Amino acid sequence: MNAMNKLDGLEVGYDVPALPGMAEADIQTPCLVLDLDALERNIIKMGEHAKQMGVRHRVHGKMHKSVDVAKLQERLGGSVGVCCQKVSEAEVFARGGIKDVLVSNQVRDPAKIDRLARLPKLGARTICCVDDLANIDDLSEAATRHGTEIECLVEIDCGAGRCGVTTTPEVVALAKAIAAAPGLKFSGIQAYQGAMQHLDSYDERKAKIDIAVAMVKDAVDALKADDIDCDIVGGGGTGSYYFEGNSGVYNELQCGSYAFMDADYGRILDQDGKRIDETEFENALFLLTSVMSHAKADKAICDAGLKAQSVDSGLPVVFGRSDVTYVKCSDEHGVIADPDGVLKVNDKLKLVPGHCDPTCNVHDWYVGVRNGRVESLWPVSARGKAY
Repeated sequence: MNAMNKLDGLEVGYDVPALPGMAEADIQTPCLVLDLDALERNIIKMGEHAKQMGVRHRVHGKMHKSVDVAKLQERLGGSVGVCCQKVSEAEVFARGGIKDVLVSNQVRDPAKIDRLARLPKLGARTICCVDDLANIDDLSEAATRHGTEIECLVEIDCGAGRCGVTTTPEVVALAKAIAAAPGLKFSGIQAYQGAMQHLDSYDERKAKIDIAVAMVKDAVDALKADDIDCDIVGGGGTGSYYFEGNSGVYNELQCGSYAFMDADYGRILDQDGKRIDETEFENALFLLTSVMSHAKADKAICDAGLKAQSVDSGLPVVFGRSDVTYVKCSDEHGVIADPDGVLKVNDKLKLVPGHCDPTCNVHDWYVGVRNGRVESLWPVSARGKAY
């Protein structure tokens, strides 16, 4: 069944916000719109960066939760697979044809471990993170029972303060235990510094990553001294990939938001003090919204409120306009400051979400647009896969 057959019988405005071939002006709101040209340029650019730095790029699937976008990243950006955060999310990508999947997280619940151990039967290389010796026996038992192999990365807490061990001896002990366990394979190190990704200052981000790189290098060197090789030394995000990629220590990046970009990431500065959404990656994801009321002269009310987006990283920004500003939202309403009364009822606005990942997770579809028409309709494949 091809993609168009899957859309047969779907009703615009009830099942879906649009269908391929429609004019952009007729898209139902609120919904997520992708500028396909900008998306493709972002993907190609990151692929070129990774190639120039001599590292692999494993794209972060938790950002878009879309098999279609992941396959585009493979085709245009040369990505080697995906990382994601949950077993159910990983299963969506494996069932969708992605052949190399990393759960960049710990898997501890017995039922989840069982599902993880079955993922290789879908034809996908299956990897997870470990930061506790007690986890190893459970993973080994499940992999052995299913006749599969789970690859494991030892996670280092290099500054995020979440999961991961903090000393080199702990890394070595875990690596040796994994290598000795039936059904498991030690494949390297996971070291993602998530706490600094959104620091505006380039120098502040670099200082944090320098600490992470030193920790990871010490661990890699200690493993080599014991004749233990790391196939993967992974980490790096949209706000730091150039540090890890040029470190000589990391060999695999895990960037996600670069493909879509959001308002929060757009504000961070490069080494020349310029915003990265002006110099590096374009806004490709928009929350399309319509004005539904202008009863007050100085403000318009749109149909994109809290149920259409996440505002944990700040309110959305109205794209391409300085005359109107998104200033407030409740469940189903967004308030647009319109001091000059330039907006009219049914006008559409493109909003750049404050945080793309959780915003994407509250929608079912991406509407791909090119040259003023709907070209594609992609499901948010792993929406709700939080277990």
